[in-house]
Amino acid sequence: MSNATVSFLGKTNNGGTANDLFLKVFSGEVLASFQRENKMLEMSTVRTISSGKSAQFPVVGRTTASYHTAGNEIVGSVINHAEKVITIDDVLLSSAFISSIDDAKNHYDVRSIYSKEMGSALAKKTDQHLLQLSVLGARASATITGGDGGNVITDADANTNMTSLIDSIFEGAEDLDNNDVPEDDRYCVLAPDVYYELVQNDKILNRDFSSLNGDFSKGKVLEVAGIKIVKLNTANTSYTDLSGASTTGQNNTYNGDFSTTVASIFHKSAVGTVKLLDLSMESEYDIRRQGTLMIGKYAMGHGILRPEACVEIKTA
Repeated sequence: MSNATVSFLGKTNNGGTANDLFLKVFSGEVLASFQRENKMLEMSTVRTISSGKSAQFPVVGRTTASYHTAGNEIVGSVINHAEKVITIDDVLLSSAFISSIDDAKNHYDVRSIYSKEMGSALAKKTDQHLLQLSVLGARASATITGGDGGNVITDADANTNMTSLIDSIFEGAEDLDNNDVPEDDRYCVLAPDVYYELVQNDKILNRDFSSLNGDFSKGKVLEVAGIKIVKLNTANTSYTDLSGASTTGQNNTYNGDFSTTVASIFHKSAVGTVKLLDLSMESEYDIRRQGTLMIGKYAMGHGILRPEACVEIKTA
């Protein structure tokens, strides 16, 4: 009996290696999963650099206006300057190794599952760092001498009393107004349990009808005090005590005790991201180990840019 002629699905024109074509699908799935899962990058300031270990963000203070007295010389006024430097963290990666024999025995496509999980893991880490920075920004002092620092609102039952939380969100909006933070691109990030309690509050939505501010039947609320409400599952792992030592490879400070944090309110300009190596994927068959190694990776760094654009709501 003669051997079958195999049409290899992963080979280009039946030549090259067995995974040539699979890589494109894998890459696309990781990218799609990352973009679908990630929420915080689009709510922050992002800069891409082609080389170097850090990026500088200039910070310019405010000036004043005064009436002119006829005949007096106009000599100008002092405007303070400072900078924020964000350093690139070490390469963050997510990987999976598929044994050739296991792949042959398997009856379903595990690559699509692995690629989704890898993209999700990378997206979650990005969201965690940026969300934690938005809280640290609320606790930070002013960057510019004479400028404004962050704001912290203590609301003892904000996590259980939605009327109280709503009042605190309005107070946070007022704090941003007082700091001359633009009214557009403001966000409030809540963990799912608090978000769904907020949806059920009659101050936000009418239970019997859809509203321009959301839909009770769909469990959605859009805004409070002009601030976009964002439900983020990552808040469950970010709003906790993370005051331990930083993880090796982190060249920026992301840690703190967030165990009493209920909500983080911030403007898009509050935190920033520097990209050196954007999200990319690699896949290679290892003949020595008889399997395929798949890696998704990026090299980014995150930091606080404008503390005055951050507000934390906490219970204690």
